[in-house]
Amino acid sequence: MPPLNLTSLTPATFILAGIPGMEKSHIWISIPFCSMYLAALLGNGVVLFVIRTERSLHQPVYLFLSMLAIADLMLSTTTLPKMLALFWFSAGEISFGACLTQMFFLHFSFSAESVILLAMAFDRFVAICYPLRYAAVLTQSAIVKTGLVALLRSFCIIFPCIFLLKRLPFCGHNVILHTYCEHMGIARLACADISINILYGLAVPFAAIVVDVVLIAVSYVLILLALFRLPSRTARHKAFNTCVSHVCVILLFYIPAFFTVLTHRFGREIPHHVHILLANLYVLFPPLLNPVVYGVRTQQIKEKVVKVFICPKSHFLQE
Repeated sequence: MPPLNLTSLTPATFILAGIPGMEKSHIWISIPFCSMYLAALLGNGVVLFVIRTERSLHQPVYLFLSMLAIADLMLSTTTLPKMLALFWFSAGEISFGACLTQMFFLHFSFSAESVILLAMAFDRFVAICYPLRYAAVLTQSAIVKTGLVALLRSFCIIFPCIFLLKRLPFCGHNVILHTYCEHMGIARLACADISINILYGLAVPFAAIVVDVVLIAVSYVLILLALFRLPSRTARHKAFNTCVSHVCVILLFYIPAFFTVLTHRFGREIPHHVHILLANLYVLFPPLLNPVVYGVRTQQIKEKVVKVFICPKSHFLQE
């Protein structure tokens, strides 16, 4: 008996089904999703433009913020355009290669953003605990290396998922009950044992993110201990304020992510459309709210935004 040709069982295209049970509401759901995506593009674009054009913001904390904005744009742009095409035009068909590409960049940007948040926590740790060594530790070279580490680690973690999926036969199953392609959503369509996909997809990326969270927590424990040792209450308040924006961004990123993962893995009683909605909001909320948090909490960002966008306009009107 000739061996089964698994290549022939790889579908040419997948069909994204959208939000199961809410197909009639796709148009209405697309309105807030599109609005949030456009706001995320605008907010992160403004942050990148201001940091790029204002030399006074070419400091480690703002360079890390620009990396975070790029990761946010990648996270939302990887999924939202195709999702909106599905909602508006029922264009749910996506090629096998494009689906794997979307899956890769989705998980890649999430992993990279986690490394960037860890780097930002280290930045605050050095600034508060070792202020005299700040310039010596966080040099331009160190920042570039941090960005390269974020890219390299994310690539090494996520790239094997492509081969884990390409080895699977699908036996004609090509309907993904989701609005975008993600690793386990594709793997569950296979007509073969996916235990390796489950083990790798849960253990390796999840372990890497947990390590980031633990290191961030350790950084902030050390920061709090340093704050309590400061003699002046005003100095403690000022130092703590420099961390508030970053703490808010951490909570906005990790809480929805862990909630989505846990409900997806263990919340079997939660309706499937709720899982999908949570997963969609997860790729929208951090990119939408991160620029708002830093814009509101960081005086330098607010001042430079006013200088770049408001003052030239006012000067033009006066003329």
